[in-house]
Amino acid sequence: MERQSSDRLKAEALALGFDLVGVTDAVPSPHLKEYRRWLENGFGGTMDYLARQIPLREHPVHLLPGARSVVAVALNYNQPNPPRPGYPRIARYALGRDYHKVLRGKLRALGRFLDREYPGSASRACVDSAPIFERDFAHLAGLGWFGKNTMLINSRRGSWFFLGLLLTTVPLALDVAAAGGCGSCRRCVDACPTGAIVFDEERWQIDSRRCISYLTIERDGPHDVDTHGWTFGCDICQEVCPFNEPRPSQPLRSLPTLEADFLKLRDWPSLERLAVVGDREWDVLTQGSAVRRPGVAGLRRNARANLARSSEG
Repeated sequence: MERQSSDRLKAEALALGFDLVGVTDAVPSPHLKEYRRWLENGFGGTMDYLARQIPLREHPVHLLPGARSVVAVALNYNQPNPPRPGYPRIARYALGRDYHKVLRGKLRALGRFLDREYPGSASRACVDSAPIFERDFAHLAGLGWFGKNTMLINSRRGSWFFLGLLLTTVPLALDVAAAGGCGSCRRCVDACPTGAIVFDEERWQIDSRRCISYLTIERDGPHDVDTHGWTFGCDICQEVCPFNEPRPSQPLRSLPTLEADFLKLRDWPSLERLAVVGDREWDVLTQGSAVRRPGVAGLRRNARANLARSSEG
């Protein structure tokens, strides 16, 4: 089958609420070698499952046999997030409904559209919990380029967006990879309070062992790193990025999300309450939220650490 126009698909993606959409070829993962080295350097911390996923990450066909194209989409999650003394500081992406559920639902709807357009085709929706390098394929599809903080940055929209992929057996017309770069800017590097953004092997990388997001979400057990008031995740490197600064010439950079599920904010209890939260209360509090990821023990640990640091200050 010859490459098929992606115009109708892109129109459907935008109608579903996505802010960006592009298409690239289902090719071997371009940064697999660098990823292996990142793990060998210990930058993955205690996330041992990452090494076990390598065979699946080698090529999209391992997730969808016969995959020919990768449709990459982006969904804005930006909204104000001022700190509230005495309450948990949660990264913007986790303020509303769990993004995995939101993106997966929209991607599956996009897959059903392809099914109708190309009967007999197959597709698979992937968010960041799937063993695939979503930033690599989003870059190849033209959605953005890699910043020094390793986030995917779109020159017109900044980096406040989620990424999702739809693998499909349909050979779609391809877009051009995004071009851009940070130049000499190193605001994110200098602003990171734990020094997690490091230069290694000719590229900027994240040392998870120092990253506040990793420490508050993925790491099990206690640690002695100051998370600077963050209870779940961290937005510092994005908050200081010039590409996220509102400008009259680039109004899309400062637009808040229009996704209703992300705007349904939760009434989180105080840090003192979270520090002793019980299993049942935690279960109710975190239903349908990304904040569920560290578990009840992790959330209690983070709240206690926040309280201890604030009392020291």
